[in-house]
Amino acid sequence: MQTLPCYHCGTTVGDDNRWSLEINGQTQPMCCPGCQSVAQAIITGGLGRYYDFRTSPAERPATARPDTYRWQLFDDPQVQARMIQARMVRQAGESREDVQATFAIDGITCAACAWLIEHHLNAIDGVTSSAVNLSEHRLRLCWQPGRVALSRLLAELSAIGYPAHPWHPDAAQQQLKRQSRRLVRRLIVAAVGMMQVVMFAIPHYVATPGDLAPHLERLFAWLSVALTTPVVLFSAQPFFVGACRDLRTRMLGMDVPVALAIGGAYIASLWSVVSDSGDMYFDSVCMFTFFLLSGRYIEARTRTHHGRVGNALSTALPDAALRLDEQHNEQVVPATRLEVGDRVRVLAGEQVPADGILSSARASVDESMLSGEPLPVSRVRGDTIHAGSMVVDSPLELHVTRVGNATRVTSIIDLTDRAFAERPRLARATERIAHHFILSLLIFSVLVAGTWWYIDPSRSLWVTLSVLIVTCPCALALATPTALTVAHGRLRRAGVLVTRGDALEKLAGIERIIFDKTGTLTRGRMVLNGFRVISAEHRDATQLLAVAAALEAASEHPIARAFRRCRRSDVHASDFRNHPGQGIQARCLNAEWRIGRPDFAVEGQTAPQPPPDGSWLLLACEGEPMAWFGVEDELRHDAAATIRQLRNAGLAVEILSGDGAAGVAPVAHRLGVDDWQAGALPQDKLERVRTLQRQGQSVAMVGDGINDVAVLAGADLAIAMPGASDLTRNHADILLLGEQLSAITEATEVARATQRIIRQNLSWSVVYNLIALPLAALGLVAPWLAALGMSASSLLVIANALRLKAPHKPTMPLFDASDADR
Repeated sequence: MQTLPCYHCGTTVGDDNRWSLEINGQTQPMCCPGCQSVAQAIITGGLGRYYDFRTSPAERPATARPDTYRWQLFDDPQVQARMIQARMVRQAGESREDVQATFAIDGITCAACAWLIEHHLNAIDGVTSSAVNLSEHRLRLCWQPGRVALSRLLAELSAIGYPAHPWHPDAAQQQLKRQSRRLVRRLIVAAVGMMQVVMFAIPHYVATPGDLAPHLERLFAWLSVALTTPVVLFSAQPFFVGACRDLRTRMLGMDVPVALAIGGAYIASLWSVVSDSGDMYFDSVCMFTFFLLSGRYIEARTRTHHGRVGNALSTALPDAALRLDEQHNEQVVPATRLEVGDRVRVLAGEQVPADGILSSARASVDESMLSGEPLPVSRVRGDTIHAGSMVVDSPLELHVTRVGNATRVTSIIDLTDRAFAERPRLARATERIAHHFILSLLIFSVLVAGTWWYIDPSRSLWVTLSVLIVTCPCALALATPTALTVAHGRLRRAGVLVTRGDALEKLAGIERIIFDKTGTLTRGRMVLNGFRVISAEHRDATQLLAVAAALEAASEHPIARAFRRCRRSDVHASDFRNHPGQGIQARCLNAEWRIGRPDFAVEGQTAPQPPPDGSWLLLACEGEPMAWFGVEDELRHDAAATIRQLRNAGLAVEILSGDGAAGVAPVAHRLGVDDWQAGALPQDKLERVRTLQRQGQSVAMVGDGINDVAVLAGADLAIAMPGASDLTRNHADILLLGEQLSAITEATEVARATQRIIRQNLSWSVVYNLIALPLAALGLVAPWLAALGMSASSLLVIANALRLKAPHKPTMPLFDASDADR
């Protein structure tokens, strides 16, 4: 007998071993189902290269059970290397290192599942945060590895019925497709069973006693049993699995009353057939299962459709890249091996593998996946090209500046997941109400059953079933998450990324919106339009331009772009100190230089007066004024229309800028904004927002620079522009991905419409239950009619939420001035 080592752990196995797994196109032997399941998890999770880099087979603990062993493997540093991302957290004076990873979750069916997963994980000591993305069945988990092991977290998820594995875009998409196909198969079986069983039940409803021969009644009854059994055991299986999970975790969800109704009706009907006495409810069982699955299928399709952009972004980065060496030769390398400073070439029709600076003279790229802009955009040498963009016409070359998790596309995915980490206030309230409602419903059903058993035992069962079915809180649970999912999908297509769970709720109640000027109302593409030398002693004009460019090279402010073409390789600056809202200080040519506001450049001395026209920066050396630099910025083409639309919506508009009055006043005049303030430092902006808040106003701030971070954090709602710094984006509640300022108007429109639709859905759910519950308890609603009513209620909620899908016609505005008062 030939002996082979287990491919995973190295244990000797015989050639008659029955466990194996195909890895990289070859069948590899496994010693036990534990090793087989672990290896399968590694391959499915996209971690197959673990076997290429390991130095020796994994050691197998002799006493571990297969499941325990499976999760323990994920504590291996080599396995975790490609899964987790470290981040430093500073809070209350302490610093700690957390790690985060993304997992695909099996078994998620509705918003209650997401709540259960997050509630269970967040209660574990060492878990910092957890966020479930319902659209993609994805979990972003952040934990402290020194306090809790990843194996325990995965085991906890499996214990409550939600097994997880490392998330990979392609594998996750395939998993969603498999789940969708299973749901369709269950729906088809339920539909066929319902049609046939209803056909056999019709004679009982229309025939008078004695019209139907006894042998036909028995035949129809047994045929109904044969057709209903697959519906219960196969189509309704998710409800029973979910109910067992809810009871095991002591978290009541919608599956509990559903499983009780389906199981109770089926068992009672089966007993009636066997004993040849009593009523049968096979038609109600099939109809209830079919209508529930239909609602769940439509909900899943809605989530998948509006979450498709997230999956597209996840697959935006290519697997390979063309890296150029010093001799300009091409070398194909994995995109994950690119480093900052590499030069890469991207061919026409391919996607950019990393963020970088364009070194080609000109390029045309399609950024629709990132920004929502449908048309290709032109870029010139020195512009930033983001990973995930597609090259349209001719090849381009770029110098890599950001790779992997630091790219913009990855940050967009992270910000999207962050939005699911926080439930809106209304959604949290709805979840609590639904949980308590189910508990009350079960207690009320017991009382109804006891009452009818006393009044008429023959009607007790079907009346109780009607109560359980008709009052199932599906519509209540779908009211908020469905509307939010559709709203987020519409805004994402419009180039608006919601990064906080309660952002839409806050935006709907905003009363005043404050704009920064540079990079917000203007395009942020500054150009030098003036240069006046004050003192050129020992310096020529060319050298002063080079010094100013060297100082601005360390800034992320849009003004720094105006000096990009003035840089010289022989002039460098060091010891940079950025003073937000004032300017930059650095050493250059063995002297201390400053550039920015006049009072900052010559701090401690009398500042000279700038030229009267336009915006001017002062360059000073050791406190001595050297030159004035005039800069100008182009106003966004839709800025005036956006301001006008926001005012028509009842919002007060204000400009709050750190630029001088000479630059702010013309912009305010062209836009028709009377409330404006120039020369505002970051602390001045924050104080202005706090003053308005003390007056009872709800304030939104729109900005893009580092100097806006404080005021964005202090505002009720923070909106960041597409060119915002990383720090600004992280403090934003809403991030604009495209250059269209009018996206703010659409976001406001959608936010208000979303709140109205959520209120309508909740109102309908409450009214429906107030009407249906008494009727069912009084025995006026048959089980099949209860199933129809419950399903119609859920479908109505989903259809109402889908009204957010398409933009409304201009003749039917979604909001007016009166909405701002609510």
